[in-house]
Amino acid sequence: MSARTYEVRTYGCQMNVHDSERLSGLLEDAGYVRAPEGADGADVVVFNTCAVRENADNRLYGNLGQLVPKKAARPGMQIAVGGCLAQKDRDTIVKRAPWVDVVFGTHNIGRLPVLLERSRIAQEAQVEIAESLETFPSTLPSRRESAYAAWVAISVGCNNTCTFCIVPALRGKEKDRRPGDVLAEVEALVAEGVIEVTLLGQNVNAYGSDIGDREAFGKLLRATGGVEGLERIRFTSPHPRDFTDDVIAAMAETPTVMHQLHMPLQSGSDRVLKAMRRSYRQDRYLGIIEKVRAAMPDAAITTDIIVGFPGETEEDFEQTLHVVREARFAQAFTFQYSKRPGTPAAEMDGQIPKAVVQERYERLVALQEEISWAENKKQVGRTLEVLVAEGEGRKDDATRRMSGRAPDNRLVHFEPPAEPVRPGDMVTVEVTYAAPHHLLAEKPALGVRRTRAGDAWERRSAAPAKPAGVMLGLPTIGAPAPSAQPVTAGGCAVD
Repeated sequence: MSARTYEVRTYGCQMNVHDSERLSGLLEDAGYVRAPEGADGADVVVFNTCAVRENADNRLYGNLGQLVPKKAARPGMQIAVGGCLAQKDRDTIVKRAPWVDVVFGTHNIGRLPVLLERSRIAQEAQVEIAESLETFPSTLPSRRESAYAAWVAISVGCNNTCTFCIVPALRGKEKDRRPGDVLAEVEALVAEGVIEVTLLGQNVNAYGSDIGDREAFGKLLRATGGVEGLERIRFTSPHPRDFTDDVIAAMAETPTVMHQLHMPLQSGSDRVLKAMRRSYRQDRYLGIIEKVRAAMPDAAITTDIIVGFPGETEEDFEQTLHVVREARFAQAFTFQYSKRPGTPAAEMDGQIPKAVVQERYERLVALQEEISWAENKKQVGRTLEVLVAEGEGRKDDATRRMSGRAPDNRLVHFEPPAEPVRPGDMVTVEVTYAAPHHLLAEKPALGVRRTRAGDAWERRSAAPAKPAGVMLGLPTIGAPAPSAQPVTAGGCAVD
């Protein structure tokens, strides 16, 4: 009898991607195998959902509806729904989609294999939603999607009360891992061949709030930088409120911490920031940017911005444009405000007409596009060591190029060197052209450094039935399309 196959479909933020790696690991520990790429369905399909967009539930039920005929034609097929939308809607899911077999929440992902087996035996849906975290996700088995880069969660949950964000209600209050546990996971990953880690949290630089140590995050950065064999450290997403001088010093003084910072702005207007319950103002934000640039002049800074928050006036919006001009972001993830059911902002007066939001959004995108291009042009002529990536260059086959990430996380497309290069290897190139969302290196590579990560990728590739994976290494924070609306850690692109 062949093993049952599974497929995990992930929506939303990096934390969801991280959770999906755990779900895959749990299922494989229980004897399931990943459905091959291109397979017509799987025995178990898991939806790891996001609840932060206004129509997230409609999209979920539409996707669930498409599985009805497949389930009817495949005896024993099971469907599970987890993640933020499951945590929020609970019993509603099996009422609207009675063909779903398992519903589980953000706090009990470790229960998935048990719930699937219970549903199979009982022949009825199993709904189990925990009110608080049962097991820190990073202690669960994992099926990592990358051989060379990895997420490492240092905390879950959030203690903020931003009026547009539903994440604290679904992920709970912040819980921090012990530094020793984080470092042990990083060391284990490096032993497997990983050379880049991204420290992950809904509010990553609030790390230490459980023990009252405001400098815990900076200390963790320095300690992680001491792990032998680790070459690149990133983190996402910090909150301006908790961004302290010791973190800037740790970034500047720890060679393996990359000079790349994703710092959500949301709005440049003090009045709107107050309505959002963002505990900083324009001067504080720009002050952080100034300090980061003083300590690391080469730092690439990215951000999140919401356009059309309830009550936003033209003057408020002009303040946002002012901050964009002053901060000179490498990239900005721009969002048109949409109601998140269950958030205070959804009930606020002054909801902005769609046409007004669209017009402001287009002005913001145009400004940021101009700045991104100008900032990227400053990279022309520079020599960069690029970590070769898998799946980041969508047109690589057509252009006969390869792609990877510079230390500051800019996306670089380059001509393949004469010698073989694998994802996870390092290639030194000279930038010859800049576009708003990527760099080109059109001359022959100046050097190739084969790495343990490339060896790990090669071993994985040689294994049977290599599955399709999810890109890691913070792919979305490098170069989104101007109209793209990716999400960052914290689930709502808004920490």
